[in-house]
Formats: sequence, structure tokens, C-alpha cells
Amino acid sequence: MSKNWRISSISGVVLAGYFIPTWAAIAWRIVDSPVRGLFERPSVSVALYATDHLQLPTMTAVRFAWLLALGRLTVVAFLALFVVLFVRGIFRRQSGGGEALAIALTIGSVLSFGTMLMASQVGEIEALRLHASELLVMIGTGIVMLFDTPAQTQTVEVPADLPAQEAKLSYNG
Repeated sequence: MSKNWRISSISGVVLAGYFIPTWAAIAWRIVDSPVRGLFERPSVSVALYATDHLQLPTMTAVRFAWLLALGRLTVVAFLALFVVLFVRGIFRRQSGGGEALAIALTIGSVLSFGTMLMASQVGEIEALRLHASELLVMIGTGIVMLFDTPAQTQTVEVPADLPAQEAKLSYNG
């Protein structure tokens, strides 16, 4: 097992443990029935903002719902890719998948921030709390990724003045 795990990788795996099933289920409900899925609690702020404030017709609201589901599934895909690369890195004793986590955090933060703003505009307090907490978790992991440096490998200094035939080894006197 690798002993140089980064705290951002562990935080990313915990984050993926929440967002993959949650956002995949939300997106599946929207794909299954766009109008009904859009008006459920996690997406109700987007639905109310699109239909009441923007006064979008029903078909445009359905397209808006599909776009929201596509965004959430994109975040789920990048988080799943991160988890696969992280697990692969455990067996190869190297870290990996930071780029996939960064992309998922960026897209997810933009989605959560947008839905949080929409929830504040339409007055949905529970949706506002949900999206604000999701945004804070993603921003927190992003900050940890920003300041968490990879483990430094120790390099061995070899004097340059020794020729290859005269290398002094511990067992060669």
C-alpha cells in the first residue's frame, strides 16, 4: 500500500461517495420524466426560476432540464473517472486522477453556484441550503487540492568526480 496519500485524494473519494449516487439519481429522474424530475426538491429552484422568472415555455423548460441532467452526469462521470484513477494509483504506488477531480469540482461548483443563486431568487430556503452546502463542500475540496502538495521524492546525491569504473560501493572496499 502506498504511504504517500494526499489528503485531497481522500477528500475527493469521500466527495465522490456522496455526489456520484446523489447526482446520478437526480439526473436519472430528470431523464426519466423531465418535468416531474425538474420539479423535485433538488431541482425545484431551477424549475421555478426557468418557468416563473424567465417565463420559458414547457418544451424549453424540458430542454433546460435535459441540460441540467447532462451537467450533473458530466460531474458524475469525472468523479467516477477520478475514483478509478485513484484506485489504480493505490496499486501502482502513485497518485493519480487529480485532473479529473479538478474538472468535476469546477463544473459541479458552477452548477451548484448557479442553482444556489436561482434558489435565492425564487425563495426556496431548503434548496438554497442544499446547494450552498454542496458548493461549500466542493470549494473546500478545491482549496485542499490547491494547497496540498505532492510528496517529495528523496534524491540521492552522487558525486560527479567519480568515474564509472571507480565507483565506491559499501561492499567493494
